[in-house]
Formats: sequence, C-alpha cells, structure tokens
Amino acid sequence: MAEAYGSFAAVYDTFMDNVPYGEWAAYIRKKLWEHGIGDGLVLDLGCGTGGMTEELADAGYDMIGVDGSPEMLEQALEKRERSGHDILYLMQDMRAFELYGTVRAVVSVCDCLNYVTDPEELVQVFRLVNNYLDPDGLFIFDFNTEYKYRDVLGEQTIAEDREDCSFIWDNYYDPKDRINEYELTLFIREEQGLYRKYQEQHFQRAYTLEEMRDLAERAGMLVDGAFEAYTDAPPGPETERITMVLRERGK
Repeated sequence: MAEAYGSFAAVYDTFMDNVPYGEWAAYIRKKLWEHGIGDGLVLDLGCGTGGMTEELADAGYDMIGVDGSPEMLEQALEKRERSGHDILYLMQDMRAFELYGTVRAVVSVCDCLNYVTDPEELVQVFRLVNNYLDPDGLFIFDFNTEYKYRDVLGEQTIAEDREDCSFIWDNYYDPKDRINEYELTLFIREEQGLYRKYQEQHFQRAYTLEEMRDLAERAGMLVDGAFEAYTDAPPGPETERITMVLRERGK
C-alpha cells in the first residue's frame, strides 16, 4: 500500500467537489438508524481531509478520524477549527490502526479500501474493524468495482484546469494483477502567479463483490448487505461503486 495524497492534499477538496458527501452521509445515517445507532462513537477510517467526518459530526455522532497521510490530516484539522467540532484525528495506517476502546460504527468512503492492494492485508483491516466494533456494530464502506477500473478508468487520461491549480491523471489498468496505477501530475499556483509542478503515483486494486464478501467473512464479520453506490438497489454488472454493510459477529 503506497503512500498517497502528499502534495495533492492541499487541492484535494477542490478537485473532489463533485463528491456528494451530504447525500452519502444521509444514506449512512439512515443505515445506522436502521440498526439502532443514532448517536455515540463512530470511526471514519481513511478520513482524508475530513469531509465525511464533519458531515457525521454535524449529524450528532462523536467522531474519530484515522488517516495515514499527515498532509490530508492537516486539511482535516483546519476544517475542525472552522466547524468547532470535537473530532479526534489519529495519524495511523488503516492496516494497523489502534483505538482506545470500541466504537458503535466504522465508515470508510471514497474507495479507501481499494488502496489496500494485498487481499491478506485487507483481511487484517476487517479483523481490526471487527475487533474495535461494539457488539453488532456496523462497518459501512464503499469500493470501486473491477468494471470501473477495466472499462471506465483504464487507459484513460483525466484532466481538469481550475483557477489556482490543474491536474493530469493518467490511468493504467493491469487486468492480470488487477491493479490500477494512477500517475498524477499537479500544477499548483504559488506566489507571483508561478505554478509548481508535483507528481505522485497511486495504486488501487480491483476487488469483486464475491472477494469482498469472502475476505470480510474470513475476518469474522457478517455481511449484512451490498448495494449500488449509496442506494438500496442491488449492484449490477456495470456498477462502478458498491456500498457494503458489515456487522460485528463476536471477537
């Protein structure tokens, strides 16, 4: 699992302004309420700049955010200062995170789990989540599908030009290893109108729904449901993002 989101962290929210965090948070709240989780401690695993963390704090949950990128957490801390929410942020690798106690639910959005490219390490993530959940606690997360990497992103170049920053995002998908490599080139405006160039490499692995089910069950978790991204519809062959709901099933 390569380190990612270094220089990109400063402009992450600018380029991710199309992500409907509010709608996703409403869906997550609904699922939590369906299982009797209307308040209490919730962990945002791979919280990034704290977009979802803040949404769920607005909904009344006591939030903890875990992320491995200090640059992303720096942005999250600035949001916390503006909002005034009492959010605890921890800089930890999701494959080896530690909490002070259990939580009622764990969430992970924006395909964070795809960054765990080794299936055995993903089993470990599920084990840790199960360990830190209250009895019958929920893990709600999303992941990008193989269809998205192979047929939508693979071999595509995505570019955006904004007022103070631009990016070029080249995608290369290896169907044998099922790894999607992103080569990200950023141009960020600095003082006196000059632009500094940054380059990053990101890697994500394509998992099928069947694999996700198997890995979660191997870790001792119960699969409660799998849906087309943040809806109640079942996923289909051209689903690009799947939302899964897992339940704690004993330690």
